[in-house]
Amino acid sequence: MRPGTPRCVRENGAVPARLRVQPADVVDAAHARWTADAGDTEAARVLVKHYLAVLAARAPGGAVEVRVPPYAAAQCIPGTTHTRGTPPAVVETDAATWIALATGDLAWADALDAGRVRASGERSDLSAWVPLPGGGAGV
Repeated sequence: MRPGTPRCVRENGAVPARLRVQPADVVDAAHARWTADAGDTEAARVLVKHYLAVLAARAPGGAVEVRVPPYAAAQCIPGTTHTRGTPPAVVETDAATWIALATGDLAWADALDAGRVRASGERSDLSAWVPLPGGGAGV
C-alpha cells in the first residue's frame, strides 16, 4: 500500500462495498448451502454480511461495533459514537454463532454463557436486537 493511502482502500484501489441487506432469494439460497455444509465459507460470508446489514438498519448508530471476523463488522445501536480507535462497546463472535443468534437458533444469554460471544462496554448486550425479526430476509 502506498504511504498516505487510507486503510479502507485495497491494494487494487477498490474500496470495500458497504454492508447491504440481500434479496430473500439470495439469503434463502445461502441458508440452504449453510444448512447442508456449515463449512461453506461463501454462504457464511453472505449470511454474516446480510445479518449485520439488517442489524445496522434496525438499530442505526455507532455505539457498538459488532465484529464477525474474517467476514465483516458493523457499527450499530444508538448512543455515543467514536471516530478513531476502538469503539466504546465491542461484540465479537464467529460466523456460526452470529448466524445462529440472528436466526434465533441460539439465545444471546446462552451464547454468552458458553463463551461464544465476547461483549464489552456499555450497550454491548444485544439481547434486545437478536434474533432478527423474521430471520432477516429483509428489513
